[in-house]
Amino acid sequence: MTQNTTESSAGQNLKKVIIIGAGPAGLTAAYELLKAGGCQVTVLEESGDIGGISRTVRYHGNRMDIGGHRFFSKDDRIMNWWVNQMPLQGQPSKDDSRLGRAMPLEPGGPDPQKEDRVMLVRQRISRIFYLRRFFDYPVSLKWSTLHNLGFLRTMRAGFSYLASILHKLPEDSLENFYINRFGRVLYSMFFEHYTEKVWGRHPSKISADWGAQRVRGLSVRAILKDMLRKAFRRKKTVAAADGQKETETSLIEQFFYPKYGPGQLWEQVARTITEMGGEVRLNSRVTGLATEQEGPAAGGHARIRSVIWQDQNPETASSQPDHNGESHRLDADWVLSSMPLKDLVAGLQGAETPPPDITAIAEGLPYRDFMTVGLLVNRLSIKNTTKLPTLNHLVPDCWIYIQEPGVHIGRLQIFNNWSPYLVADPEHTVWIGLEYFSQEGDALWQESDEAFIKMAIGELVQIGILDADAVLDACRIKVRKAYPAYFGTYGQIGRLTDYLDHFANLYCIGRNGQHRYNNMDHSMLTAMLAAEQIHTGRADKAAIWQVNTEQAYHETKQAEQK
Repeated sequence: MTQNTTESSAGQNLKKVIIIGAGPAGLTAAYELLKAGGCQVTVLEESGDIGGISRTVRYHGNRMDIGGHRFFSKDDRIMNWWVNQMPLQGQPSKDDSRLGRAMPLEPGGPDPQKEDRVMLVRQRISRIFYLRRFFDYPVSLKWSTLHNLGFLRTMRAGFSYLASILHKLPEDSLENFYINRFGRVLYSMFFEHYTEKVWGRHPSKISADWGAQRVRGLSVRAILKDMLRKAFRRKKTVAAADGQKETETSLIEQFFYPKYGPGQLWEQVARTITEMGGEVRLNSRVTGLATEQEGPAAGGHARIRSVIWQDQNPETASSQPDHNGESHRLDADWVLSSMPLKDLVAGLQGAETPPPDITAIAEGLPYRDFMTVGLLVNRLSIKNTTKLPTLNHLVPDCWIYIQEPGVHIGRLQIFNNWSPYLVADPEHTVWIGLEYFSQEGDALWQESDEAFIKMAIGELVQIGILDADAVLDACRIKVRKAYPAYFGTYGQIGRLTDYLDHFANLYCIGRNGQHRYNNMDHSMLTAMLAAEQIHTGRADKAAIWQVNTEQAYHETKQAEQK
């Protein structure tokens, strides 16, 4: 492969690496490449924000976590990476100190009351709001669950689960995936309508691959196993080296969390990248990737010769309007892309352009868009009836999954419980996020901010969570292409990834870069593997595509289809 290199002041030839996207995957890749040395790294980010969907939004002194991000991984490399960027707390946080709540502390770690660059250890509490009652999430088999369901629903659910053990359905849809693990009755109560709300279509029309990647280890059997293990083992914490590795991710008890939300960590990483000699360019929208053929000697591969981007900086637009939107070109030895596959394929130009069938697959890949309404309130109507201490009797949940019919809201975040430092006045106000799943251009998306916020407040009033006169302030945030979806042409994605792999110097990383609903740690792993392969020269793109796939599940599925 012909290499376009640049010479550093020390006389060292540096590989030119262009990274598309300043989310967790892109920033992790940039950091790892610069740490290894030998690369000139430029990160191009379309928006004016750092962190992608993992950014922190600031509004009138309060901070909002878009989507909610628990810093937890079963991979030690990821956990250590986070702590290296932001040390664990050595003293109690504001709310832990007030409540006398004992959380793990790191000897010699920073005091969150005095220092900002600190990672908190938080308690994971998420519940389902259904029938105007709280249920554990994931659904547990505690007495409170059975009491809330009632005798008849409990009996129906039990017999339905037994039937699912005796008669397994072919896992050709997400619906059957859930029924095989929970039975039809529990599926109908806790998964069917919520999943349709999130994805905009019935679970019978969604690939089972989503379940295999997101909740593969979760089932009634897994819940029972977890309950028994917790009853008979010594309590461990997330701060321990082997913490909760044996626990299904949806069942973890504690997680790390930056003092000011996930964006704080990624903003710190971006600063470190700049200090290491890299460049992070915001408001830089990639519009094209110039390609060239490598010839028979290279096995018929193609490569990305350069990346074309436009300046979208609003400050430039006002001060230098003639230059705003101007195209720029950067030569590249390597390109790491976390942009949506649909946009990546559409941008390929030059000697190697996608054939019509590949273009059709990329264009048919669907996404689910996302909106959050931030509400500052002086109280909630729901009270804390648990044994967990909270300030002002606030419910202890980080997330509440809203399963009530007749409302659009999917989840409710309570930012006070993620970190008290996200809230300007946590003693007297509650800062909440109402999460909605939408399609860009649909009726919900096109509503004005004022009308949408009014509707959102009305929904919480309708289901008994809020009084309308409790609202002090509000805002709405829109996020495009937040969730890659598992329908449309997704079933043909293997052909698309095979095509992209023949670009020898291109790596697809991250959630949108792979069209896979990755957690943050999985997105980071794809970036780490790509950076390692560039540094060592040992290419294995298959290993990157396989991050966060349940290989045993897919092998079983393929065997059943033969």
